[in-house]
Amino acid sequence: MTNSIRTTRVRASELIGRGWLNTGGKDLDLEALRGKIVILDFWTLCCINCLHVLDELRPLEEEFSDVLVTVGVHSPKFEHEADPEALAAAIDRYDVAHPILDDPNLETWQAYTARAWPTLVVIDPEGYIVAHLSGEGHVQGLISLVRELAEEHEAKGTLHRGDGPYVPRPQTEGVFAFPGKAIELPEHFAEPARTTYLVTDTARHRLVQVEDDLQTPVAVFGGAGANGSAGKGFADGTGEVARFNEPQGLALVPAELREQLGYDVVVADSVNHRLRGLNLTTGEVRTLAGNGVQRLIDGENARSNDPNFIAEGADPLTVALSSPWDVVYSQTARAFIVAMAGTHQIFSFEPVSGQLAVFAGTGAEGLKDGAADEAWFAQSSGITEATDGSLWVADSETSALRKISFDEDDSTQVSVESAVGVGLFDFGFVDGTAETARMQHCLGVAQLPDGSIAVADTYNGAIRRFDPSTGELGTLARGLKEPSDVLVEHTDDGARLIVVEANAHQLVRVAIPEKMQRVDEGASQTARPATKLTGGTVELISRFSAPTGQKLDYRWGDPTQLKVSSTPEEFIVEGAGTSQGLTRTITLNPGITEAVLHITARAAACDGEPGGEIPDHAACHLYQQDWGIPVVVTGDDADESELTLDLRGLND
Repeated sequence: MTNSIRTTRVRASELIGRGWLNTGGKDLDLEALRGKIVILDFWTLCCINCLHVLDELRPLEEEFSDVLVTVGVHSPKFEHEADPEALAAAIDRYDVAHPILDDPNLETWQAYTARAWPTLVVIDPEGYIVAHLSGEGHVQGLISLVRELAEEHEAKGTLHRGDGPYVPRPQTEGVFAFPGKAIELPEHFAEPARTTYLVTDTARHRLVQVEDDLQTPVAVFGGAGANGSAGKGFADGTGEVARFNEPQGLALVPAELREQLGYDVVVADSVNHRLRGLNLTTGEVRTLAGNGVQRLIDGENARSNDPNFIAEGADPLTVALSSPWDVVYSQTARAFIVAMAGTHQIFSFEPVSGQLAVFAGTGAEGLKDGAADEAWFAQSSGITEATDGSLWVADSETSALRKISFDEDDSTQVSVESAVGVGLFDFGFVDGTAETARMQHCLGVAQLPDGSIAVADTYNGAIRRFDPSTGELGTLARGLKEPSDVLVEHTDDGARLIVVEANAHQLVRVAIPEKMQRVDEGASQTARPATKLTGGTVELISRFSAPTGQKLDYRWGDPTQLKVSSTPEEFIVEGAGTSQGLTRTITLNPGITEAVLHITARAAACDGEPGGEIPDHAACHLYQQDWGIPVVVTGDDADESELTLDLRGLND
């Protein structure tokens, strides 16, 4: 491993982009920020890890509001994310309370050698870079670092206290603000009996039961205050006493279990990292699973942090979850199946016993089919059960539609296959065969009456239809504003769709056309500059320095790990795989000149002072980042033979 510290002071590069948001129309530069401690947060609006960091930074920004300025540098992954309207909507949706630089051409991204979303760069009040961090989970270290920088520069006279340049945007008006998901409720949940719908009003942190017109409220759960403005948080209770934090997916409890369980709906409470139960009659909200802590490990589990380990019989309220995004009840599994976006996995929750388990996925981010315990997912955000018992998953970061099947003779044997999708950096708007079809960051999925699958193709603003019998993808509707969910409404005249149109703040009905559209607007790949490698052998180095007040946990051996692979797999001749330590030498295939390196770095640190022992019950923290780095082999000795990646690198 390496714990190297650079000794050369590096001046921060200028902030260059298309424009600024959250500044009241004012453009900023480094000179305007001189005297402040600055955190550059390189993010993209689709990235779940980036959303985690936005929430991690909030208490830091509040505590150091007079000395710290966070600047979000939005460097998009998908084509749609380069749309300034999409960026503005995301700022409103996620309540981003700091200035944002729009960096659609990745100019500032490249200037700061960012290689992954999210990346954090800390700049001192004199304009020098002092830290380069990748991934999430850095807030405790940042608190120590900001405090140290404030003390140092106050003593030098280079710290300027006072308000920062943030100017809030106007609030969204209307019944909903960026609704996430919706379900149809049985008629007996309204008085008099009639059809109503339950909607997660995500940006207002509440659930709204609405009439058949899709906009008149019947009841509200959580989100107290005007339009839910005071309702963000976590609390069990009844009606508006309850608190959610960006609730997403909803699932009805089977009728035969409702009385026994005492609740009617399971809610994926994403930012609270919990599953909640709602009794529609009494309005009571209770917590079913999750301890509310995301990626915080205690004691001896800190180093191994096996993403597939949940002790049998464990109290579900003690298990850490990570951004549950959607949920459905599986009649075959006899459990709720949860799209756990934050860990790129599918979980199961058996409601009677309370048992949580990893249902599918290793925790690696990507697209890999096969047995459930070997499959890779990427920020799964929508899930539904088909009439044959199979599960269909909208895998947003690979723009893929995945199918989870049960063995006919043994329902505990589960496999995963991709219906549409290629990989993490492949997307587009193309209808056709499974091999050529493309989507762009899909979030919702539902089965149509003919057995085909409707997909909310969010960034293409479309509803797509996949026919499993032919393997063809087509388009049912387009021109929608970031549809985040789709459900099927059965009427006397047949079926039609109800679409949750998140960025239009509404639910709309859409007819199912007799003939699908055929669209071909091209396939794309995420446009990131490739790293030029000399070839032969490459030395991989991940820098990590434990924050002040923490130390690497060597109680069970080396607490660091590198996992290395490539696409294509044959690109690495020697050195792929997982092993301890943060350095690795890999040998490249001379016959392949373009590839993507997949690198995961981990380090476990616990509260404790250097030279001292780690207390038995010390809080421990796992630092992890996944990089997908496009590379090109040039054969030129002037290019890179060493690749340095900062997990948590500091500069003197």
